[in-house]
Amino acid sequence: MATESRGGGKPPSEETQNWQATFDGGVGDVTRARLSAERFLMKLERASPPATPEYRDDIVLVVTELAANAIQYAPGPIGLTLRRAFDGVHVTLSDTSTTEPAPRPFHPGTGRGGGIGWYLIQTLCDEVTVVVRADGKDVHAFMPW
Repeated sequence: MATESRGGGKPPSEETQNWQATFDGGVGDVTRARLSAERFLMKLERASPPATPEYRDDIVLVVTELAANAIQYAPGPIGLTLRRAFDGVHVTLSDTSTTEPAPRPFHPGTGRGGGIGWYLIQTLCDEVTVVVRADGKDVHAFMPW
């Protein structure tokens, strides 16, 4: 495993500060969104290391959960934007559903799974807001870095 110096850093560039992509909304796009977020965060780490390494993992997990929820509940394309904010990372996931996410009861042992993703997102983020548009919604997750 390669390691990099966490000191010094480089001046941030537009590439390390902002990233966005659109995905078709297929099941494989959960993985593509996660891998894209990992690449963005690796570039960001070189310019501006996180306060703690766990923040990187938390962002990747939230992106994965948001993408999985969008693909499960909203037909069609999804958009993902990651942006370095003053005190963290701002993640925006756009989808085609106008229904706001809502927690579902978790029933362990029933074999149905699910029900913890939205709770997980709420727990890991400093703030989560949902903006409903005429053609879908944007879920904004503000996370520490």
